[in-house]
Amino acid sequence: METKKISIKELLTKRDMRFLLFGGKGGVGKTTCATSTAIWAAENIDREVLILSTDPAHSLSDSLAQDVSGGEVVPVKGVKSLNALEMNPRKEFKKYQNSIQAGEIEIPQELKMFGDFEDFQSISPPGSDETLAFSKVLEFIQTTEYDFIIFDTAPTGHTLRLLSLPEVLNSFFGKLIRFRMKMGQVWGKLKGLFKRKGDDEGADQLEALNHMKEIIENANTELTDPERTSFVIVMIPELMAVYETERLIQMLYEYEIPVSNIVINMIAPETPNCDFCQSRHKMHLRNMAEIRELYTDDFNLNEIPLNPTEVRGITALRKFGRVIIH
Repeated sequence: METKKISIKELLTKRDMRFLLFGGKGGVGKTTCATSTAIWAAENIDREVLILSTDPAHSLSDSLAQDVSGGEVVPVKGVKSLNALEMNPRKEFKKYQNSIQAGEIEIPQELKMFGDFEDFQSISPPGSDETLAFSKVLEFIQTTEYDFIIFDTAPTGHTLRLLSLPEVLNSFFGKLIRFRMKMGQVWGKLKGLFKRKGDDEGADQLEALNHMKEIIENANTELTDPERTSFVIVMIPELMAVYETERLIQMLYEYEIPVSNIVINMIAPETPNCDFCQSRHKMHLRNMAEIRELYTDDFNLNEIPLNPTEVRGITALRKFGRVIIH
């Protein structure tokens, strides 16, 4: 996949651009970069902006100094046209468990032969964080309520599993559809699986599967369209982060996710009167030389010095945003 060098400001002001994803290694300042960019966008491009965090670490609320983890989108105080939602996978899964317990989701007799569903209700299955996050991504890709959506993603491993889900689920639903077509009579016996009370028992499952497959294909189309989506990698000038960034870039290429910007955050300044600080500064200079050699030709590099104070709250984020977007 070809990359096109374009600044974050140019991405934000592109007419058709709708999704900006921030990702990278844990602890590099992804949330700060994503949130400050969202504030700049809300205040400068005259569009309704949503920032959505899929990171289970709950950093978005801390960054904004406002609780946005209640499960619903809320307006960000002090910033017109900015809305926020921090996903809470435990809360989301708890809602699902409660729906089963309340009988809102009916477990058919055919499945109960496999064991006691009380055990199932007490656990969160592997991959549930990414699956719940992807369900939210699907939800907001389909909505027209927000003109521009910025995703503050989880650390690299979680993000890669999230981005692989369209391919995995598309294949999964494709196989289900083929199976349904071949085994129509058998499938009819399973028509009650996980139906909600009050659902039409005669609903066509094949149509539902095709509809879900179309939604996933549409999401994949949106996320791989360089006119609509771009991924911003955030890193720090340390070798471990360089290695992880390279792995992330290769995986983004594999999934055909457009990526045009790398933010190199927390670059230590020159501090002659501090031996430790000066040692860090020299190390960062060496690593910056390698980063420039690796990525200058293909990506827009945003070099951000280490901030002397904590970047938290709207005022500090707004100031930080002016450094990123220039």
